[in-house]
Amino acid sequence: MSGFSTILFDKYGPIAHISLNRPQVLNAYNIQMRDDFSEALAAVQDDPETKCLLITGEGQAFCAGADLTEFGTAPSLVIARQVRWERDVWGQLIRLPKPVVAAVHGYCFGSGLEIALLSDLRIAAGDTIFAMPEVHLGMIPAAGGTRTLLSNAGAAATLDLLLTGRRFDTAEALRLKLITRIVPAVGLRELAWQAARQLADLNGILLAAAKTAQWQGRDLALGEAVQLETRLAALALGK
Repeated sequence: MSGFSTILFDKYGPIAHISLNRPQVLNAYNIQMRDDFSEALAAVQDDPETKCLLITGEGQAFCAGADLTEFGTAPSLVIARQVRWERDVWGQLIRLPKPVVAAVHGYCFGSGLEIALLSDLRIAAGDTIFAMPEVHLGMIPAAGGTRTLLSNAGAAATLDLLLTGRRFDTAEALRLKLITRIVPAVGLRELAWQAARQLADLNGILLAAAKTAQWQGRDLALGEAVQLETRLAALALGK
């Protein structure tokens, strides 16, 4: 079903599966992957039969971050700005009304961690290594990393990770709420599929309403967030 050069994309019943597929460079995120990922996300969005999305990575890593051969030189800073506007992959993930499960392993750096943080369930193999190294590579996160880190880990921890670029393990990632579960590496895919199947069996309208309430409500005052929740609950229940 795929036909893409940098990802594998297929559908198994109500579950769509996107797997980052540049294992020779640890699934480094380049412009072609951006385009392929965007097209696959659009297909998931538009398919009424798809109830859940699973995102994984092939080979020894989930994603080792941006491909520095494209984003690591001065001209690429211009390209990076264009990328943000030409293909709003991160906005597509945020707006996707269907639950997203990310199963990460190996290296989960930079863009890889940003993809995970934009997912709803973030399952990590026990040996996964995380980092946000952009500042030390001459850039800053450009896919919502500063905001999603802040929402989960808090201000002090976010600045620590962003400014030092240090690597950290799954235990710290779980403590900082950057992942939701740790599983043995050998069972990662199986358990991720199990989680995706459980979500796919639930009422999609209610799942979409819950996601919308969470994403839109996080920046509202409590009273406004409750009003949003009330409106979404009424719409979901057909009232």
